[in-house]
Amino acid sequence: MENKNGYMRLKGLKSINKIYFIGIGGISMSALALFLHGCDYEVCGSDGMRSEQTEKLTARGIKVYVGADETRAELAGADAVVFTDAIPLQHAELQRAMALKKRLYSRADFLGLLCKEFANVIAVAGSHGKTTCTAMVAHVLKGVGVPFTAHIGGDDVALGNFYTDGREYFVTEACEYKKNLLKIPAHKAILLNMDKDHMECYDGEEDLMNCFRRYCAQADTSFVCADDEKCLSLGDFPSFGIENSGADYRATNLRANGERYSFTVEEYGKALCRVKLSAIGRCNVYNALAAFAVARSFGFDEREIVAGLESFRAIKRRFEKIGVYRGASFICDYAHHPREIASTVRTAQGICRGKLYVVFQPHTYSRTKLLMPEFLSVLRPLKNLMIYKTYAAREAYDGAGSAATLSRALGNSLYAENVYVLKMWLKKTVKEGDVVLFLGAGDIYYAAQYLLKELQ
Repeated sequence: MENKNGYMRLKGLKSINKIYFIGIGGISMSALALFLHGCDYEVCGSDGMRSEQTEKLTARGIKVYVGADETRAELAGADAVVFTDAIPLQHAELQRAMALKKRLYSRADFLGLLCKEFANVIAVAGSHGKTTCTAMVAHVLKGVGVPFTAHIGGDDVALGNFYTDGREYFVTEACEYKKNLLKIPAHKAILLNMDKDHMECYDGEEDLMNCFRRYCAQADTSFVCADDEKCLSLGDFPSFGIENSGADYRATNLRANGERYSFTVEEYGKALCRVKLSAIGRCNVYNALAAFAVARSFGFDEREIVAGLESFRAIKRRFEKIGVYRGASFICDYAHHPREIASTVRTAQGICRGKLYVVFQPHTYSRTKLLMPEFLSVLRPLKNLMIYKTYAAREAYDGAGSAATLSRALGNSLYAENVYVLKMWLKKTVKEGDVVLFLGAGDIYYAAQYLLKELQ
């Protein structure tokens, strides 16, 4: 039965009306909460702090508490509890929910359950680029005019992190953390790339590759990057790429204008159409090709696909220009893996007229420790580098993977424990034409915004 918004209740949530979210302020969790709220479920939850996402939820009438409290009446009265994968088993509210024998869902399990409500599920996996590619697919679906829902792991400047106008198509990210991508029952699957990340969840690189292999094999159709040898080694799947002439969907005749790329799409060797992206960076050519390939597998017209791709502008925190100080551009990017850092730095160098300053915040001690050689390799060539204190996320302190340890090992960087140090450094150095690049998946984004206000 449809509700007043025209959205149907979920078949997989029979006898459930009240749902409590632990970690509701996360970008993915908040999108799920918005979806359920639109289907007339009673939704509320808690998070560690107030944020842009919690404010968005509050504005939509969803009650959000700050801090854990196992005595909350809403927790006791919930029919089901959804918890983010990042919280520890010892979390007070999770422990209470278990004691009350509530119906419990991890975020990944719950997302997998929701997928079953849609006729066509498109999943986007890969170590890098998932959010941008997911948003591009959403723009394509909007452009061709089909009923769809998008669950995006970041804030698209036009669609936000959640958009819905029907249930014929569903596009979502499939994250490899804790092998969660295997819980997504995808009809069409995208694999953008493969890299060593979240290795604390795997028994080595072969285990990681086997996980991606299973992800591709379980979908009706999977599309893999032809320029990534690891992706190609997983099996015989339709492919997309730039360099590999054997790619089924290939970008040729690339042209760059201020790091905004245009290219011709070749479909099985035949030149099909021209695409001119608004998004900055060569990496977005791959994201666009993947979205194009999936859309064509549904039989969509190439002109409508191109219009959708070209309507995509940006995701917040993905090479986002947040302001200017003394004529220097302040740009934030979510890059927190060595490969992502290298790609983002190349893009910044392509638009920088003066000096490039890089502020990098490591995300988790385990990632920094496991990938220390890779971080050293990509960061050592940078001339104006500041390492900012680690964003620990779910982890306890580990000095071997700390930001201070990384900075000492680099030998060519400064270290900042707080925003004041960043302020003094940039106040003395930046000039017109320079670019200040803030990199990381933690709170560096908010530190950069605060810093810009302080400097101005």
